[in-house]
Amino acid sequence: MRVGDVKGRCSSKLAMWSEGDVVTRREVLNDGRCWASFPVTVVRDEPELLATYVAEGTPFTFPADDWPIAGGRHPWAGLERWTGHGCLMLQRPGEGYAVWLFWYGAMRDFRGWYLNLQEPFRRTADGYETQDLELDIWLPLHGGWVLKDDDLLDVRVREGRFTQDQARAIRREAARITAEVDAGRRWWDDAWADWSPPLA
Repeated sequence: MRVGDVKGRCSSKLAMWSEGDVVTRREVLNDGRCWASFPVTVVRDEPELLATYVAEGTPFTFPADDWPIAGGRHPWAGLERWTGHGCLMLQRPGEGYAVWLFWYGAMRDFRGWYLNLQEPFRRTADGYETQDLELDIWLPLHGGWVLKDDDLLDVRVREGRFTQDQARAIRREAARITAEVDAGRRWWDDAWADWSPPLA
């Protein structure tokens, strides 16, 4: 799913990465402007899966500009670095969401799957870019799902970040994903819950 008006700037001929490579993940808006970026480490890069890791302490960069959101800044703009155990991001080419994995506490407990609705990632010369689509779906380990930030999507439309047509497309995608979840269909391997980053 592609809800923005971003023109394709990336080539499918760009080289794939190796495990351990550090690349840049950029969040962009409809007009292609980057409003957040941070380095991620490549865990796996295959034709059907890109897995990258945001390590604890990863620094964030928020370019200055006139952004269409309350307060005029990216929602994470108050954060200088990633805190906690880090985040593993699983995404497939052409897919309208990524699967984010978080771990909690001293025992590094895994509690569920966080589905981050976003435009399909697009490779760039030094990393990849995507547009976050506001809605998220939480899949607790005990089952079921919770749709997050649906009311906030309407706020983003009023602010001008998304159009009404985009919001409808985003909600249709969320409905498609939850229908797949209800049917027991997942494309990712649950074994990723036991993954841990190399000590280095």
